Amino acid sequence: MSATADRALLRRFEPVIHFTRGESFFPMAVEPYVAVSSLWVQRPDESPVCLVPEGELTLDKLAQPRAGGSEAIYYLKFIEPLNIRKMAAYRIQRARRGLTKRDAPDVFRAGRGRLARVGYLSRLVDALFSLTLLARGRVPGATAVAASREYRRILAEGGHHCYYGRVVRQNGWVALQYWFFYPFNNWRSGFFGANDHEADWEMVTVYCSEPGAKEIHPEWVAYASHDFSGDDLRRRWDDPELAKVGEHPVIYAGAGSHASYYAPGEYLAEMELLFLSPLVRLVEGLTRVVRKALGWGQGDQIEPADRARFNVFRIPFVDYARGDGLSIGPGQDREWDEPCTMDPTPAWALNYRGLWGLYARDPAAGENAPAGPLYNRDGTMRRAWYDPLGWAGLDKLLPPDRARTRLQERQEAIDARRAELVETISQKSRELAGLGMEAQALQGHPHLKKLHAAHQERIGALSEELDKLRAQAASDDALCEALGLYDECLQAGERGPLRAHIRRAHRPASEDELRFSRLAEMWAAISVGLMMVGFVALVLFYRQHLIAGLVAMVSLIVFIESSFRGRLPRLIASVTIGLALVSALVLLFEFFWPIVALGVLLGGSYVIWENVRELL
Repeated sequence: MSATADRALLRRFEPVIHFTRGESFFPMAVEPYVAVSSLWVQRPDESPVCLVPEGELTLDKLAQPRAGGSEAIYYLKFIEPLNIRKMAAYRIQRARRGLTKRDAPDVFRAGRGRLARVGYLSRLVDALFSLTLLARGRVPGATAVAASREYRRILAEGGHHCYYGRVVRQNGWVALQYWFFYPFNNWRSGFFGANDHEADWEMVTVYCSEPGAKEIHPEWVAYASHDFSGDDLRRRWDDPELAKVGEHPVIYAGAGSHASYYAPGEYLAEMELLFLSPLVRLVEGLTRVVRKALGWGQGDQIEPADRARFNVFRIPFVDYARGDGLSIGPGQDREWDEPCTMDPTPAWALNYRGLWGLYARDPAAGENAPAGPLYNRDGTMRRAWYDPLGWAGLDKLLPPDRARTRLQERQEAIDARRAELVETISQKSRELAGLGMEAQALQGHPHLKKLHAAHQERIGALSEELDKLRAQAASDDALCEALGLYDECLQAGERGPLRAHIRRAHRPASEDELRFSRLAEMWAAISVGLMMVGFVALVLFYRQHLIAGLVAMVSLIVFIESSFRGRLPRLIASVTIGLALVSALVLLFEFFWPIVALGVLLGGSYVIWENVRELL
C-alpha cells in the first residue's frame, strides 16, 4: 500500500479523545518540545552532564549515535521548576480561581476520597508509599506548573494537536497504531495520582481485516492503559462498550495520567511496590486456591472487586476519566492536524533510546520520564511496537475472512490424524489380543512362569498405551464436532460472545462505590496517621500496657471501619463465631480425654446398633 493510502486509512479511523476538566496537557508534535529541551547524560557515580543545551537541540541531533557506555542514561530536560515566589503566586491564583470559577472548564474537582474506597491495610501501604516519596527521586511539584506555562506558550506560537500514525500488516491483520505525545504527566501534582514525569507516550490500535484489495473492515480496538497488556485491553468493534463517532473510536483519557478507557468515570488504579511483589503473588495464589476450593467461580479468575479486597498490598489511586473537558478529534472542540506517519520509522524514534524527559533517579521508575514509542525505559524494544498483535492478545485470532480457510485446514489435519489413530488402534488391538491369547496358553506351566510374567508386563504397557490412543481419538472426535459447529457459526456471520476473552476488565466506580459520607472520607484520610500517633503515645506514656493498648486501638479501628461501610452486623456475627470457636478450643483443651472417651463410646455404640439391626 502507498503512503497516501495508509495516511487516508489512519484518518478514516482516527480516535476521538475526551479529556477531564482541569487537564493541562494534550497531544502535540515532538519538534517544538525537543526545540526547548536540553539533552543530558547520567553516568554511574557522576554528576549529570549537559550534551546539548536548551535551544540548540533538534530531532537530527537527537538521532545522532552516542557511545556513552551500557550504563549511561540519556535523557531530555524540558523545563526547570518555578522558584518559591512564583510557585506561591501560582498557588494563590489557582485557589482564587477555584473559589470564584468553580464551573470553569479548566477547574478540576476531586471525587470521593480514594482512601475511603479501600480497606485499612491498603491505606497503610499508601502511607508507606507517601513516606518513600520523601526519600526517593521525584519530580518537584513546581515543575508541572512551569511545564504548563511553557506548553501554553508553545500553543500560542502555533502549536497544534497531532498524533503519530503507523500501519502494520501482520498475520492477515491491518493494525493502525495511533501514538500520542504529551509534554508532561501531572497525575500526582494535579490529580492526586501516583506519579509526575516529563513527557508521556500513549497509544491505541485499531485492528482491521482486509478481505479484498480495496476493502477494510474494523474488527477490534485496543487501548493502552498504564503498563498493562493482553486481552483485557481489547474490545470488539461491535461491543456496546466501545463508543464511536461514526468510524472514530472514542477514548476517555485519565486526567494527568492520559491512560485510555472505554467508558467515562472514575477508575481505581493500583500501584505495586517492587519489594512487596512476592507478597502480592503469594496472596493472589492463595486467593485462587481458596476460590477454587470453595467453588467461587473460576479458580484462576479474580473479579476486579475481589482484587481490590484481596490485594491489600497495592497502593490505590483514582484515575479520573470523566470526559467532561476538552475533546479532540473529528467533529469535536478541536480537530486533529495532519497525522505524522511513522512509516518508515523516523531516525529520532529509531536511534534515540534515552528518556524523553527528566531522569529523576527514582528507583521505582514511576517519576522517571518514559522512553520513546519504540523503547522501554531500559532501552529494550516495546512489545507494542514489534508485536502489535501479541501486545493485545490478538496473535491467537485470525481475521474473519481468513478464519474459515484456516478452520478447514485444521479440520483436514485432524481428520488425517484421526485416520492414523484408527489404524494404529486397530493394529495395537490385534497385538494385544494376540498377547492375551499367548498369556492364557502360558498360564499353569511352572517352567514358563518368567515368560508368562513378561507377557503380563507387556500386556499392561500395551493396554495403557491403547487407553491413551482411544482417549486421543475421542478428543479428536469431540474437537471435529466443535469445529464443525464453529464453521456453521462463521458461515452464518456469528462472532461469538463479545467479552469471553476478558478476565480483568477496567470498570469505572459505580454509584454504590462512590456513596460515602464526608465523615467516612475524613476518617479514611486521618485513620492511618491517628494510628501512628496512638502507637507513639502508647510507647511514651503507657509502655507497660502496650499490648492491651494496641489490641484496644485495633478493635476500635475495626469497629469504626465496619460502621462506615455498613458491615457492623457482619462484624458482630464474625466476632460471635470467633468467640464460639475459641470457647470450643478451650473446652477441648481442658477436657480432651473425657471428650475422646465419649466420642469413642458413642461411635462404638453406633457400630453395634447398625450391625445388630442388619442381623435382625
